[in-house]
Amino acid sequence: MMKHFGFSIAFTIVCLGLSAYWGYTHGPEAGLKTMFTALTITAILAIMEVSLSFDNAVVNASVLRGWDHFWKMLFLTVGILIAVFGMRLIFPVVIVAVTADMGMMEVVQLALNNPKEYSAKLMAHHPEIAAFGGAFLLMVFLNFFLDDEKDTHWFRWIERRLSNLASVPAMSVFIALVALLIMAANVVEDKRLVVTMAGIWGIVIYIGVQVLSHLLGGEPEVDENGNAIRHDENGVPTGVVKAGIGGFLYLEVLDASFSFDGVIGAFAITSDVVIIMLGLAIGAIFVRSMTIYLVEKGTLDAYIYLEHGAHYAIGALAFIMIASGTGLHVPEVVTGLIGVAFIVWAVFASIQYKKRQALH
Repeated sequence: MMKHFGFSIAFTIVCLGLSAYWGYTHGPEAGLKTMFTALTITAILAIMEVSLSFDNAVVNASVLRGWDHFWKMLFLTVGILIAVFGMRLIFPVVIVAVTADMGMMEVVQLALNNPKEYSAKLMAHHPEIAAFGGAFLLMVFLNFFLDDEKDTHWFRWIERRLSNLASVPAMSVFIALVALLIMAANVVEDKRLVVTMAGIWGIVIYIGVQVLSHLLGGEPEVDENGNAIRHDENGVPTGVVKAGIGGFLYLEVLDASFSFDGVIGAFAITSDVVIIMLGLAIGAIFVRSMTIYLVEKGTLDAYIYLEHGAHYAIGALAFIMIASGTGLHVPEVVTGLIGVAFIVWAVFASIQYKKRQALH
């Protein structure tokens, strides 16, 4: 266990120490009280990020288990830097800088000195962020179930029908566009164009990454039953999204889509960007550790429906993000609990399946 989570625990201790220092030394009433408040909020944000992103770890693991050591290490090093600093610190600053026509350093100063105004400027663009992230995650959800070669079904009456729809060309794009049009019709008129464009970009980037993966990696090998082979005769890993630039980009965009929800939700708890970054960073590191743990322990193979549960959680998050863009607020606690519920349900269903198989 320490092999997989040792670094995450050490990183958490460092971040909590920084949080305590920040709370103790900053603010008009800086002292022990603000230090404990900062520590509490940081811990809450970390737990929220892990609960929102556990399904992200499962999906990451389903892709990562077919990768070789080099790409796994790249995911754990460069990928962590992008996840922690890129998506949870720099990206919100970029959004405010571009939309408010401000310089990057000016936005950083605003975030540190006037966090409430910074938060307000970022939240003003929540519909576009929700449209992009929601559309991308909806494509992830749909393309897992809209697969006519998929023969493992959890909820058979739903999944068999979705598998049958896979024969209709571009069915996932059709459903995603319909959801986007419904969302755009329910936002204020001056937001409709930017929301629609943001959602379309989410779909385009999803398909673009798949195209890049195909061009760089080719098709995965399959056995006589049509199942993807994870290693060829030379021991070289293969998979649904082949390890390479395309697969790496896929995981980073997937993580970005999850992080949008965490960043926006964090501002509902506190406007202190330093505390937000530290809390979400802890969560992001633990998600990476969970991903590697799931891969090396073969958890996805041991629990047959775990990947299904993760994708149902992703589908729920996608629809919640799309709905939130129209003004409907779903508490982050509820969003996180939905994801955890699907994962736990899938684990128990997998255990029951193994017991039934053993009886036969």
